[in-house]
Amino acid sequence: MTWLTWRQFRVSALTVFAGLVAVGVLLGITGPQLVGRTDFSDSDFLYVGTSLLMYLLPAIVGVFWGVPLVTRELESGTHSLVWNQTITRKRWLATKLGAGVLGAMIAAGLLSLAVTWWASPIDALANQSTDRSMLNWMSPVVFAARGIVPIGYAAFAFVLGVAVGIVLRRTVAAMAVTLVLFAAVQLAVPLLVRPHILPAVNETVAITAPNITGIRGDAQGLESISVRKPAGAWELANETVDPAGNTVSRLPDFVQGCMPRPGQGAPSQVPDIDSIEKCVEQLGERGYQQHLAYQPGFRFWPLQWTELGFFVALSALLTWFCFRRLRHVA
Repeated sequence: MTWLTWRQFRVSALTVFAGLVAVGVLLGITGPQLVGRTDFSDSDFLYVGTSLLMYLLPAIVGVFWGVPLVTRELESGTHSLVWNQTITRKRWLATKLGAGVLGAMIAAGLLSLAVTWWASPIDALANQSTDRSMLNWMSPVVFAARGIVPIGYAAFAFVLGVAVGIVLRRTVAAMAVTLVLFAAVQLAVPLLVRPHILPAVNETVAITAPNITGIRGDAQGLESISVRKPAGAWELANETVDPAGNTVSRLPDFVQGCMPRPGQGAPSQVPDIDSIEKCVEQLGERGYQQHLAYQPGFRFWPLQWTELGFFVALSALLTWFCFRRLRHVA
């Protein structure tokens, strides 16, 4: 059974691992060139490309490894031939799941190791930033493309592909459904799950000109400001509160009147950044403060391990479902 699974699995597996070798060679050549630098503008394409690849690899595993490995046999009816010999349904599925999950985890682990090593100089610089100029490794976009979390994503995507294939028993339809479901999970986890894995740190800081990093507004007036967050942190909230501790949705009138709104006045009357900061600094003088909620940078690895465990648990639950569902396959 193991030899048969390998024969069915080898083409797609070797294709992915050959691609990983090519990516690894490219990263190995360009990586040492990033050490000691502070300007990475010429590496933007590779930085974005490798992060995107970390998101695509689990999807590829689920769609092109997980779905066909089971569905093509169920669709063609060859599974009945195997089950009527010495191979039980449980052993048939366990062998396929074992080979696929192991291969998916190895592939994702190797790629993540290479990407995390290559991007480490960029991440180190971003982790020192206290504004939004660079995405640190705690930010949702970068977090899932570093460390050990991609291993969990890959294992989950593979088992998801198998589960959808067993339910639908149509390869093309199962591929489409697997892709949609996995994309939904990739969006839902950083928005709905990850912010609540560990309690956020809440702080109230003074509003001063040096710590203001952004002012947002429109033709109706100034809406909000943002202040510096701790270096390397994942910012969850950055909002102004009044002296009573209530969040303000639009800055008070005494700030609105101290500078012309967008589109008003001659260009020469538009204040410079120093005047704007002094204007907004009146908030602090009148008891307004800024509320910050964030996940500090030192929680990167605890969050990584917890999220990995979350996906391992989801994969185990889907595996149980696959074995239960297989009982009803004729």
